[in-house]
Amino acid sequence: MRKLLFLVFFSLGFYVVAQEPAIQTDKDSISSVADKKEHPLSSGYYPVGFFDIDLKTLIKYNNYESFRLGIGGLTNDKLFEKYKLGGYVAYGFKDKALKYSLGASARVNKEKKAWLSVYYVDDIKEIGTFDFLTDARVYSIFEPRLVNIIQFYKYRKWYANITSELSPKILSEFRVEHSNVENIESYYFIKDGRPYKDYQLAEATVSLRISPKTNFFTNEDGTKEYFDGFPKISAQITQGFKDVAGSDFNYTKFGLKLDYYIKRTDLSSTNILLEGTLATGDVPLTHLFHSYPNQPTKDEILQRFSVAGVQSFETMYFGEFFSDKLTTLQVKHSLRRFKLTEKWKPELVLITRHAWGDMANTDRHFGIPFNTLEHLYNESGFEVNKILFGFGLSAAYRYGYYNLPRFSDNISFKFTFYLKI
Repeated sequence: MRKLLFLVFFSLGFYVVAQEPAIQTDKDSISSVADKKEHPLSSGYYPVGFFDIDLKTLIKYNNYESFRLGIGGLTNDKLFEKYKLGGYVAYGFKDKALKYSLGASARVNKEKKAWLSVYYVDDIKEIGTFDFLTDARVYSIFEPRLVNIIQFYKYRKWYANITSELSPKILSEFRVEHSNVENIESYYFIKDGRPYKDYQLAEATVSLRISPKTNFFTNEDGTKEYFDGFPKISAQITQGFKDVAGSDFNYTKFGLKLDYYIKRTDLSSTNILLEGTLATGDVPLTHLFHSYPNQPTKDEILQRFSVAGVQSFETMYFGEFFSDKLTTLQVKHSLRRFKLTEKWKPELVLITRHAWGDMANTDRHFGIPFNTLEHLYNESGFEVNKILFGFGLSAAYRYGYYNLPRFSDNISFKFTFYLKI
């Protein structure tokens, strides 16, 4: 049975990669789409007078805070044309703690859409996340992985950044920041025989995002992209500096991502996401990398039934793997939607995901058990989306070197949610 499943999922993955590219179609022009009226839910902001409410701040749920209620947003040009004030405040009912952010931005170059910002943030973050600063703002009514995350750390930081559109196809950001990290988990980073539970970090980051075939324009809410003509290439370098305002570690982090989308005349499509990250120097586990796991740590399949992520490894358990060198490949092939009735058109998506990584000096990380990814991690599966009111179902199977002894532990079964505004 296992061999049969392996062959089925391997064939699905091969089929996804082997599709032929589409014939190119005409692109929307910037002028034709700039006048389209945008639904507030499509951007994640709801305008109320001179203030745009950030819908992402209103309500969230995770294992550490339980329900998190808040409010936040940005001022718009009804108050100031060249300046923005922004921030948020939120409260977690389980940890009974207030989180907040406050800052301001000033436009320094209208032609290049360059903004200079200064912010202070006091909040929590998942251990092992890596964010490309120049990736477009991503908004959904809820964040799928958030409900399952089990490992967070607290941080307080100041940062200043300048964002700019160097050309119509290139976005850039330069950021400097200083943060105080407080570990919630019983974790210690060992350096020169000294254990660090809490530490200070000073960083400078340069980030670029190149969209050679994308027509877009930028407004004060962020980048609004029209005609997703992939590929999109994101590159980022972060340097950590020791002894700057009391910071503890020197390190360098690199990130590179290719997002390629093929749309065909038969209305099928393929999305290929290839990402690589590398960290050198003295980097605590909080600031290393995971593969965005999304499998709850429960014993039975139905106990693990939750919501599938957009770009996460559905069969990989939370906290299972961390790396200082990591490469991931994700391929999604969407078939033409099935027209069962005029309004009922479900969609079948075939998915394969792979991860390969490593970590030097694992003995420097004490208190949180984890594995590394020296061998190739494999999972494949499918989604049946938009079955009813945007909801669907997904299933995936974990195979290869990291296949687990108990058959059911390799299976992910979740629901999906895609709502088009």
